[in-house]
Amino acid sequence: MPQKQDKMPHIPNTPLKYLWFLTRPYRFKVFLTFLVVTAAQLLGTSIPLLFKKIIDTAGKVDAGTLTQADVWFWVLAYPAAIAVMFGLWRTSGFLGMRWMSGAVADSYQTLFAYLGRHSHTYFSDRFAGSLSSKVTHASEGAESLYEAFVWNWYPGVLALVITFVYITHASLIAGGIFFLLLCVLIPGNILLAKYRRPHVVAFVAQATKTRGRLVDTITNIGAVRQYALYDFENKAFGEEANIRRRLDLKQWMISEWGLLLNNILIVLFEVLLIIVIVTKWTHGTLSTGSLVMLITLLVNVNGTLVFIGSSINGFIRRYADVEEGLSDILLPYEVSDVENATALVTDRAGIEWKNVGFEFGDNKVFKDFNLTIKPGERVGLVGHSGAGKTTFVSLLLRQHDVTNGSIEIDGQNISQVTQDSLRQAIAVVPQEPLLFHRTIRENIAYGKSDATDEEIVAVAKKAQAHDFIVALPEGYETLVGERGIKLSGGQKQRVAIARAMLKDAPILVLDEATSALDSESEVAIQEALHKLMEGKTVVAIAHRLSTLREMDRIIVLENGQIIEDGTHEKLAQAGGVYQRLWEHQAGGFLVE
Repeated sequence: MPQKQDKMPHIPNTPLKYLWFLTRPYRFKVFLTFLVVTAAQLLGTSIPLLFKKIIDTAGKVDAGTLTQADVWFWVLAYPAAIAVMFGLWRTSGFLGMRWMSGAVADSYQTLFAYLGRHSHTYFSDRFAGSLSSKVTHASEGAESLYEAFVWNWYPGVLALVITFVYITHASLIAGGIFFLLLCVLIPGNILLAKYRRPHVVAFVAQATKTRGRLVDTITNIGAVRQYALYDFENKAFGEEANIRRRLDLKQWMISEWGLLLNNILIVLFEVLLIIVIVTKWTHGTLSTGSLVMLITLLVNVNGTLVFIGSSINGFIRRYADVEEGLSDILLPYEVSDVENATALVTDRAGIEWKNVGFEFGDNKVFKDFNLTIKPGERVGLVGHSGAGKTTFVSLLLRQHDVTNGSIEIDGQNISQVTQDSLRQAIAVVPQEPLLFHRTIRENIAYGKSDATDEEIVAVAKKAQAHDFIVALPEGYETLVGERGIKLSGGQKQRVAIARAMLKDAPILVLDEATSALDSESEVAIQEALHKLMEGKTVVAIAHRLSTLREMDRIIVLENGQIIEDGTHEKLAQAGGVYQRLWEHQAGGFLVE
């Protein structure tokens, strides 16, 4: 019996909360990492204090109050401090890489798990390449934020605070000037970053769109070549790339102007600081060691001051990457399991539609639709394009929720059972075979994950696929290419049929299952399909009416309503839509 699916945890959809969500399992490692970083930065920023001690001690040796041994103590303390500092930084790296790599792996897995539960409509409205980019943006953007925060922003803030303390201790006036610089620089850059943020978001969104266009074109490169439209696609992609370039240039320009403003402010304030410090030294109120210490502190912190704007801009860029990914992935599900949903139990696999209504936008596909399919009954669906056949299958698989009414399997409303258990009870052979870029063996075994080699070969033989598989150089280990591109249409369909046979679900849906087969292959596979249908409830859609002749019932749909219902023999002589379709096909389209 299929198991009830695990309930998805609540995933925050704002970047900072999402980062904390990923971090929670690694809290102890995070604490240790920040503790070590704090010690490393405190020691590193305090190195100029050793220069002060060395110079001031040397001066006292000249005055005869201290010995050279005292100088050597502080001289040797310098490489010792450097060694300890490097050791602490490397320790933070070993600690940080463990929780960061784990958190990023969790991000990929969490977003993939959430993404996979979206509805059929969600995926129909989006490029696969764009969705892949969004998962990557959110996960790798999170990693970039972690790394920048732990080893750039947090140490930078510590360096500024420690420098401010040392400068203020040496000179209240110099400390006040430095504090004023921070009060101008930091808020100014935050305001600039807020102004830049929408431009960064627009750029990231366009970058995703550009990648999506690239993937879409590569995926359909066969059509591009067949219609000789390479120049058209190249021009269209070039237009997307140029839009990306313009948006990138705009947000980048804001960043550069911000950095230029930072540079001007820092030069002005540091000139003022140097004047104050040197003046105090010339008046004898500041020792030579303190003078060297303060200048060294300013030199060391200069890079942090210069790149405050760059750091904030970098944060906005990475933040936008994560935000853009989460905003589209973590949308509420259109189709979700109800609270305490149970697994579907299929003892007989009878299907009943009760007053089903379904609207797709402004289009009312079904209204008060009723249909009973008995356990083990084989039903064919026929109708012109737009009659509702494809929607019928989508609703049965609960790729959409019905607007009103209910669909029941063995008396169980499919909206009240888990989606996984519902789909485990239904095997689908679609018109367009869905194959992974994996081996033929893996594609067939997708119908039953623990299938043995013997079972795989057995269903391949029943599906008339074994002979062409073993004729391939790698046999069952042959990679089929993206979407099965290395196989012919008929070969792909036979692999899909073998997979459905292996699944052995009580309900079988055949959606134009033989449409990709040539006449010889179709005849050969009919026997296999008959075996596949034995003991199952079958819903078969086909435009080739000859494939439905042996169905127990044939239902003709028109505008979401059943207009004819009966056996092939009955409907072929009823003078209705089915008879006209049958005579048309027998007269030319499909010779019997």
